[in-house]
Amino acid sequence: MEPKQFTDSSAGRVIQVGKGEGAYWAFVPDSLPPEIDFDPKLVKVLADANLALGELAGLGRTILNPNLLINPFIRREAVLSSKIEGTQTQIEHLYAYEAGQLDIPGFEPSPLEPDVQEVVNYVNAMKYGLDRLQKFPLSKRFIREIHKILMQGVRDQNKTPGEFRRWQNWIGSSGDTPTRAAFVSPPVEEMKAALDEFEKYLYEKDDPYPLLVRLACIHYQFEAMHPFLDGNGRIGRLLITLLLVQWELLPQPLLYLSAYFEKHHQKYYQHLMKISTQGAWREWLIFFLKGVKEQSQDAISRAKALQDLQLYWRERCRQSYRSINVLKAIDLFFFTPLWTITDMQKVLAVDFKSAQRSIESLEKEGFVREITGKKYRKIYAAEEVLNVISKK
Repeated sequence: MEPKQFTDSSAGRVIQVGKGEGAYWAFVPDSLPPEIDFDPKLVKVLADANLALGELAGLGRTILNPNLLINPFIRREAVLSSKIEGTQTQIEHLYAYEAGQLDIPGFEPSPLEPDVQEVVNYVNAMKYGLDRLQKFPLSKRFIREIHKILMQGVRDQNKTPGEFRRWQNWIGSSGDTPTRAAFVSPPVEEMKAALDEFEKYLYEKDDPYPLLVRLACIHYQFEAMHPFLDGNGRIGRLLITLLLVQWELLPQPLLYLSAYFEKHHQKYYQHLMKISTQGAWREWLIFFLKGVKEQSQDAISRAKALQDLQLYWRERCRQSYRSINVLKAIDLFFFTPLWTITDMQKVLAVDFKSAQRSIESLEKEGFVREITGKKYRKIYAAEEVLNVISKK
């Protein structure tokens, strides 16, 4: 990392660590909030983002059973956030893995199981965080707890899951050292001080900036501190959704930005770096707020598509079948689009034959399809539901 990259407008300071040939430069971000000039373009982008987010919040308040949207949306976020970090898992693989089978004929080639486990951990970390928010606000301890879940039992679990790093880390190519890395995060003692200031800012109630602007600043700050040896990007993206819920900008966790960041991943990293080197907060805020608008509109579109499809299935089956279990099975396929008869039986609390008849009724209507080709432990997929969730 070259100190000459960092201008006088940098959002922090560059310090030298060590002496002699092993000496290197590291970046220490300034405390939040930064000074931001709200010019007309930024104000317009902020207003558009708030409007789209407000519409999504309104939709979230009218959903009778929000879990029918929350469950698939969380999984889509888990897949895309992990994809930014290099995993090859698709949402179909995640659902298949949760149904007890990774390799299914007709699906894309299955990823390595550790890749899928990382995505499962992301889902579990998000669920834990949302539940934890019912009693505790976000804090350093809270963040360590979700990191421990995120890193449990995966390839990098030896990188102190649930603990802030105790030695230097950096961002660069494989084999890089701090002397050659593209970006070197704060040394441990400076990181600890930055984390203390970061936590204070999370609790700050008198900050003059709009909440979406604060959210964008917080995301940058976390990535600049890089307080864990691994998993920083995923935790940083988790925090966006958790803060939207904690600050009551959304009644339900329906907005996720990983799809936007993954789509524009080069610009995403460039904007973060330009804040560090040039203090380019305005450009980052415009990028971030456009993402809020785009993903709010995307979530609304997917939610309405799922609701319309569910209504169509229920109306069609209500006319053809007397059993209430068929309608319950429809709802479950929107909650999770892959089911075995045994799993359906447990959730419906009925005997095996009743669960089988319910699923076979949906198969007869063309709503679900058996995808394993096996005689036992069959898995039925609602492919239309999967398509709505997974489409780009």
